[in-house]
Amino acid sequence: MTSIAYLGPRGTFTEEALLSMPVSQGADLRALPSANTAVDAVRTGEVDYALVAIENSIEGTVTGTLDQLAVGEPLVITDEVVIRVRFALLVRPGTPLSGVRRVATHSVAAAQCRGWIAANLPDADVVPEASNTAGAEAVAAGTYDAVIAPSVAAEVYGLEILADDVGDNDEAWTRFVLLSRPSAVPAPTGADKTTLFLYMREDHPGALLEILTEFSVRGVNLTRIESRPTRKALGDYFFSVDCEGHVADARVGEALMGLHRICASVRFLGSYPRHDGKEPLLRSGVTDVDFAAARAWLDAVRGSGPTA
Repeated sequence: MTSIAYLGPRGTFTEEALLSMPVSQGADLRALPSANTAVDAVRTGEVDYALVAIENSIEGTVTGTLDQLAVGEPLVITDEVVIRVRFALLVRPGTPLSGVRRVATHSVAAAQCRGWIAANLPDADVVPEASNTAGAEAVAAGTYDAVIAPSVAAEVYGLEILADDVGDNDEAWTRFVLLSRPSAVPAPTGADKTTLFLYMREDHPGALLEILTEFSVRGVNLTRIESRPTRKALGDYFFSVDCEGHVADARVGEALMGLHRICASVRFLGSYPRHDGKEPLLRSGVTDVDFAAARAWLDAVRGSGPTA
């Protein structure tokens, strides 16, 4: 039976995202106390997969996930899913808003509800928890007065929804990725994404431009790029990149070869289907047919001299 770890306890957005994925059907789903422990469970072979949040439309990348994937035994992304996130203020039954003095929530949720908290609970202490639903458990146990969490957690933990839709933005979305130990790369679908970590040989003028050029000249579009500290020295950074396409696509494969030549290290984190099914727009000269024709022309030149 397939086993999948996720950030628990029950009722988290991660669980909601996982249950929306076909891979969860009939699988052994294991709620773990943190995203880090879920990732570690894959590395040790305790589970086959882990689902973790990696990006949010309001707060950007979940840096803790990136930093954990940047070190240790390599893992790869095999799939992704995006869900809309909505928050509610949950309390023990009968608790009035005036009685809320300590509010538990995950740091990402707190950031997305900052305005609502300031307007409605200006004197409350917001206490970080490992997950929103860990906070819900603690509220049910009497540790906190309230928690900002998914509304479904109210039913799971016997709480009451004191206020619904407390987020500052109605269009908040979170992207989750399914991680596994390295194995055969899934076949391309035509609507894929590839994730890489790129480490520079040295910091010099034009270093980032050199990296970007490897993508640009081959028509590979980047959907995300950001720098993260290597934690080796002040000012020493690596680049985390998502690009359109699959490693089996000629343009992506050649870009990776070029990056391997100019970078100190390239960590391949997988090629996998895009959640939105969007196919890339390819300009003339960068399709697989174009690359194959160019290869055939070069082979002819090498074999029989110049040709048209």
